Amino acid sequence: MNIVQEDIKTIIKAIDWKRFDDKEVIISGCSGFLGSWFMAVFAELNKNYLDKPVKVWGIDSFIAADKPNSIVGLSDNNLVLWKGDIAKFPLQGTVDFIIHAAGIASPIFYRQFPIETIEGMVLGLNNLLKFSIDNKVESFLNFSSSEIYGNPHEDEVPIKESYNGNVSCTGPRSCYDESKRMGEAMCVAYHKIHKISVKSVRPFNVSGAGMRINDDRVVPKFIFLALQGKPITVHTPATQTRTFTYITDAMIGFFKVLLNGRDGDVYNIGRDKQEVTILELANMVKKEVADVEIQTVPVPQEYPQDQANRRCPDITKAKTDLGFDPLVDLETIVKRTAIWAKEALNEKAN
Repeated sequence: MNIVQEDIKTIIKAIDWKRFDDKEVIISGCSGFLGSWFMAVFAELNKNYLDKPVKVWGIDSFIAADKPNSIVGLSDNNLVLWKGDIAKFPLQGTVDFIIHAAGIASPIFYRQFPIETIEGMVLGLNNLLKFSIDNKVESFLNFSSSEIYGNPHEDEVPIKESYNGNVSCTGPRSCYDESKRMGEAMCVAYHKIHKISVKSVRPFNVSGAGMRINDDRVVPKFIFLALQGKPITVHTPATQTRTFTYITDAMIGFFKVLLNGRDGDVYNIGRDKQEVTILELANMVKKEVADVEIQTVPVPQEYPQDQANRRCPDITKAKTDLGFDPLVDLETIVKRTAIWAKEALNEKAN
């Protein structure tokens, strides 16, 4: 069994998968990193678990995705992929669950496509919420981001969901950050006025199989550089800190919120342990993946300058409400992501 199949089975063991028996689901951003994982989990449920298959309608614009699924090959006729802009997509019929995962999360892509970033996350969400007014879904999961906190004050870390954030609405990250903030406000409003069963998640630095080779997020970036024998470049001062979440823990958290989260509410989903500096992460990749040089370089002019100094979640709400308990430590995150990344590089070379 390969690492992806192992991880899919770990996710399925921890969720109430019977809830999806004979149901219909819409997933926007179905070919992105997280969308690919949702599609893969549903494919496995149909193959080996459900009595009656779940029907999944996946929608993706393919701005930031380069293939239908980043981790598995999909051959299930119950998983239908549509290429289109979720902001304008003509939605019809009835569904039981909606997962709005459309969004350009990698800085390298949202710098190139700031307008598309805003439209996909805000107008796409609006399209799905309006569709849900008459189509009363069992549950609607909206993907926000830990980026909505911006650069938190020191006394606000670990960050609770109640923290309002320290975010620039005109800075280089604003197309992404403000779209996510607006999305949460929309979900609260639609829940209040139209009673839609919508809830939001704020993921914290999720890593695992399926991240693109040219993804600019720090874990895949460092791992792919090391595997190719290239120096790991760390932007000065490299003292900013993060915690990291493995894909299995994250997906279990997302499913728990989708199935049992409080309507109109929002949950941090991440790991609240092993907060490390970016330089410490680079040294861990050097130790666990490949013994390459680490170079400290100035932040490139074109790179978003308003990075958070610290980002670590308080996950008390998810623990208390949902029994969310992330288990995978940082060393394992790096090792398992590197196993998949090496396979991805070999596949590209062939």
